[in-house]
Amino acid sequence: MTGAGTVAPPGVADGPLPRVWADVVGQDAAVAQFRRAASPEGSLAQAWLITGPPGSGRSTAARAFAATLQCEQGTGCGECRACRTVLAGTHPDVTVVATDKLSIAKEEVRALVMTAQRAPATGRHRVLVIEDADRMSAGTFNVLLKSIEEPPPSTVWMLCAPSAEDLAATIRSRCRLVTLSVPDAAVVAELLQRRDGVDPALALRAARAAQGHIGLALRYATQEGSLAAREEAARTLLGLRSTGEAVLAAQGLVDRATAEAKEHADTVAAEERERFLRSAGIDDGKVPPALRSQVKQLEDDAKRRQTRLVRDVLDRYLLDVHSVLRDVLGRQLGTGGELVNIEVAPEIEQVASRRDGRVTLTLLEAVQEARARIAGNVPPLLAIEALLARIAVSLV
Repeated sequence: MTGAGTVAPPGVADGPLPRVWADVVGQDAAVAQFRRAASPEGSLAQAWLITGPPGSGRSTAARAFAATLQCEQGTGCGECRACRTVLAGTHPDVTVVATDKLSIAKEEVRALVMTAQRAPATGRHRVLVIEDADRMSAGTFNVLLKSIEEPPPSTVWMLCAPSAEDLAATIRSRCRLVTLSVPDAAVVAELLQRRDGVDPALALRAARAAQGHIGLALRYATQEGSLAAREEAARTLLGLRSTGEAVLAAQGLVDRATAEAKEHADTVAAEERERFLRSAGIDDGKVPPALRSQVKQLEDDAKRRQTRLVRDVLDRYLLDVHSVLRDVLGRQLGTGGELVNIEVAPEIEQVASRRDGRVTLTLLEAVQEARARIAGNVPPLLAIEALLARIAVSLV
């Protein structure tokens, strides 16, 4: 196994970018590193840690790298059967684990470890991708460690996480690290235009609001009313004048996040239940006693999924709060940079004129504290109430 941090020889990745990398935008250095490693002249590590902020394209990069490793041309052409099936999620030698629950279970990782021991069925490698690898517990990391440390010759692991520090030191020390950055808004806008047919002006507006988060930019560009709701939330934030208003605003946010999460979780749960009943040959909806524990597990998974989604929605809101306060600070310091929240520029200017940058800096720190509290299982309503109350008092 190649050691962590090893750099492959330069020059291999020169030339036009193959099609499998078309959606990995703003990551030229990372793409070049992957392509060199996959080339005959390169040094292919058997364990990779792909890090980057949410929306930077970690899983997209991992799939493109997997397709390059399996490509019949050895380049990631995007045309051969291997490339197409990897990108479609149907290649027999590429396994991807993604979760929207609170954590990745030990049982899932044990199944992956068993899969990792098998020789490839049709391709040159057996590739295992774990999205959101930071959602593994310390015990789950231990299940994975042996396979990461001594994988079969044809096995390649790819772990995706926001940062290297989110994984156990024993795991990250055995992986080659590739770090992605936040793509520029113009690059994300170009992707939305090219790939999704979004109007150029709307694409740029959505990309700027999403602050480089590709998935969120697509949501803003395609989900009617989402950008307007974001702008209204920014105005509400800047207009808070009392603790009472802050408490009401926090309750409304948590209620909306809970409703959004429940709708999604219920839809997924219904699909999973239907698939389970169909696979068990049950067509009347009556679950026999022997299978009720499995149905109960599906229901428990749905509850955990909803809890995670509520946190994700609120974290998205807190990132928006951070961007608004950063815009305020930029005006207070006179940096002259372009606003992220251009649509609420008058409100930003007004707030910036009332307070100095030291107050805003403390509020930016408070936003990060609120994110950490919610991630640490503090009841979301309490964390949001405390933050908005502090902002209301500070900005009056």
